[in-house]
This record gives sequence, structure tokens and C-alpha cells, in this order.
Amino acid sequence: MIRIVGGFGLAALALAALAWLPTRFGAYGVGLLLGMTGYVTLASAWALFSGPTRYISLATVAFFGIGAYTVAVLSESLPYPLVLAIAGVIGLVVALVVGLATLRLVGIYFVIFTFGLAELIRQLVTWYEVNVTGTLGRYIFLPISSEQIYWQLLGLAAITIAIGWWISRSRIGLALKVIGDDETVAAHTGINIAGVKLALFAVSATIITLVGAIQAPRWTYVEPSIVFNPTISFLTLIMALLGGANRLWGPMLGAIPLFLLFEWLSANFPNHYSIILGLMFIAIVFVVPRGVLAFFEDALKQVRSRRAPEVPVEASEATQ
Repeated sequence: MIRIVGGFGLAALALAALAWLPTRFGAYGVGLLLGMTGYVTLASAWALFSGPTRYISLATVAFFGIGAYTVAVLSESLPYPLVLAIAGVIGLVVALVVGLATLRLVGIYFVIFTFGLAELIRQLVTWYEVNVTGTLGRYIFLPISSEQIYWQLLGLAAITIAIGWWISRSRIGLALKVIGDDETVAAHTGINIAGVKLALFAVSATIITLVGAIQAPRWTYVEPSIVFNPTISFLTLIMALLGGANRLWGPMLGAIPLFLLFEWLSANFPNHYSIILGLMFIAIVFVVPRGVLAFFEDALKQVRSRRAPEVPVEASEATQ
């Protein structure tokens, strides 16, 4: 109990320090903090479902884009807090519909479907804008500063990590681990596989939708190619895998260094950025498939096993 209270105290201090940071940085620094926090939230939300179940989802950008476009469409007619709430509800409903239809798929079939879902939604939005509204994009004019966007994302990131902490210590978390190991065993133990997967997929998708909605005012002009960019899904996936998708702090540890690296690469190697991104993804899958946290834990175990004193055979027989 004391450790939990102390952990919450340290987390509150860290959160307060992070909230104070924008007051010490200029516009560029706040932009970096904003983008970094956005990807920390995306990776952590993605890992809520995909980490324990091992379902690789590429639908991140579909929900991200839904949130951004909801703000673009409704921001001129409704209060901003209400628009965020509507965006979250839309993301939840879409996740429930998609989850009911697809969560029985496994392996590569689920990956292909989620990638196709993101492209389908992008094409539907594009068709609607061109053929119904007569335009391809929308302007967003909201009196929201970069600092305010950052604080909203920071709060959402804290909530996402808190949800992950609660799940890891609940019966739902245990059920997810069993499902991830073997769904047949999970079914025989009485776990409601469909219900657990649907609930976590819906929570994950709703958070991702809110990230897109919160970040929408950052862009003055929004169009499908911006908010439905598949790079968002791949970056989120790489970040979560690098840190360790099945660890509480893994997605954050993967998102922060990779975001800074990708920012540097996109600024210095814009023509080779996609190639480098693909090579990094391949390297992560082969070198640290379970994430850097698991990699270092395994290395530490090997070091400890080598340092452990060997018991002579005569001594072990004498003790028996």
C-alpha cells in the first residue's frame, strides 16, 4: 500500500513538472512536446489492446482521422468540449461495430483488415467531401493555443497509462494474457473472449480518436491526406513494439526517442525518410521483437546467472 501511494505521489510530481515545461520553451519546443505527447498517448492506447492480445492493428489512423475530421466539421457550430465528447462517442461506436465484425479474425487476416479499414474510411471521407460538400478539406479556426493542446494531450496520456496500470492488476488483464497466449485455453477456462477483446478494442480506439480530435486545432487546414496518413499507424506500431507493447511504460520508452529521431530524419533526409522508416521497422522486429525492456531484462538475467557461484558437486551431495 505504501509503495502504491508513493508511486502515485511520484507520478503526480512528474505530471506537474511536465505540465510546467511549456512555460520554459519557445514555439518549436512546445511543438516537440506536443507531438511527443501525442505519440506517447497513441502508442500507449494501441498497446492497451494489441499488447496483451498480440493482435497487430493498423487501424490507428482510421480513428485518429475520425477524431480530427469531427472537430473540423463541428467546431464552427458547437462548443469545443461538446465536439470532443461527440468525437469520442463516434470513435466508440465505430470501434464497437468494427470489433463485432472483425475480432474473430486472427493473424495476418486481422492486420490486412485493419489496414483496409483505414484506407476505406479515408476514401469515404474524400468521396463525401468532393461529391457532397464540393471541397477536399476544411479550415479549423479555434482559439486554442499549442500549450493548451499539449496540456490536453498530457492529461489524456496520464489517463491512458492509468487505465493500463489498472488493467494489468485486474482480472481483465489476466484474461487478456491468457487470450494472448492461447485463445483455445482461454475459452475452456470460461473467459468471455469476444467480450473482453471488444471492450479493450473500444477503449483503445476511443482514446486514439480523442488524440486526433485534440490535435485537430493544431492544423489550420485539414484534409484526408493529412489526418488519414498511414504513416501515423506505422509510427505508432513501431514505437509500441520498440519499448514493449505488453509493458506499462514500454510504449512511452519507445515513443519518446523514436519521435525525436523521426523528427531529425524527416528534417535532414526528407527524400529517404520512408526507406529509413521501413528499415528501422524490420530491425526492431528482428533485434528486439519483445521490446527493449524485455531485451534488457533478459540480458540482466544472463549476467546474474553468470555471476552466481557454482555449488561443487561434493557440497551439494553432502547437504542431501
